[in-house]
Amino acid sequence: MALLDALTDVPGLRVGHAALAGPGALSGTTVVLAPPEGAFAGVDVRGAAPGTRETDLLHPGATVQRVHAVVLSGGSAYGLAAAHGVVERLEAAGTGFAVPGGVVPIVPAAVVFDLGRGGDFSARPGAATGAAAFDAASDGPVEQGVVGAGTGAVAGGLKGGIGTASTALAGGAVVAALVVVNAVGSAVDLRTGRLLGPGPDLDVGPDALAELRALAVPGPPAAGTATTLAVVATDLALDKAGCGRLATMGHDGMARALSPVHTAMDGDVVFGLSTAARPAPELPELVALHAAAAEVVARAIANAVLAARPVGGWRSYRDVVGRA
Repeated sequence: MALLDALTDVPGLRVGHAALAGPGALSGTTVVLAPPEGAFAGVDVRGAAPGTRETDLLHPGATVQRVHAVVLSGGSAYGLAAAHGVVERLEAAGTGFAVPGGVVPIVPAAVVFDLGRGGDFSARPGAATGAAAFDAASDGPVEQGVVGAGTGAVAGGLKGGIGTASTALAGGAVVAALVVVNAVGSAVDLRTGRLLGPGPDLDVGPDALAELRALAVPGPPAAGTATTLAVVATDLALDKAGCGRLATMGHDGMARALSPVHTAMDGDVVFGLSTAARPAPELPELVALHAAAAEVVARAIANAVLAARPVGGWRSYRDVVGRA
């Protein structure tokens, strides 16, 4: 099977984006939908200023084992409301944790800070944005750049956004990542002007390098005004603890592709998902899975920066280095 180099290469997962429209709006929501039976999930929160929903139930000792969606959103703490729209859509479809009288969809969420990036502080995602992202979800190619939760993202003074990547292990299992890049740190090696994460070996001229350096130091950021979010997923069977370890390895990918990362101003969160469509890995395959998780997150971050376009007064990496 040919891979799309996207999170949707993990069979059963779907991704949808929605963005706000109108003057002053530069924000949006991205949803990752699990198969109807749900996916095992874990989480690793490393940033010092996180905004999250339903992450406590992902701890290994908590009762609920599977989630039905993960929501990533702009809007800071206000944007957590987008998850409610996804919950309502799932309930209407009869998808959720069975309880007497109905179902309760399990939808963890995390947010990035982009308030006022388009000019209007009150323009932020809500339940309708989450529902629109749900309605747009598909298992096909995943749009990257200035879309969904990455609409208002900025990283190191450059336009950030959504990126995704995947790889297949030797036995055919897939590991993939989707990242919202909205970091205090830069995705650029400011010694050379090239990306820190895996990407094309672009030749960056001295003028472009000087501009990249200037853009990367716009002044000290305010507390809680950044955050990079990721979902790392596989079709290998992992329990909740295993998904938590997968998420931990995703943070290694962040550290390769962003500098600095996990600062006092970032709320970095990685979710780990397993659809459990394949048997649990033996130790050699588990080690390979962990290594691949870090690699796909680093590559997804580079892809996000490469796919970004100038908007809202922020330059993009490709714009600065002169590569359309």
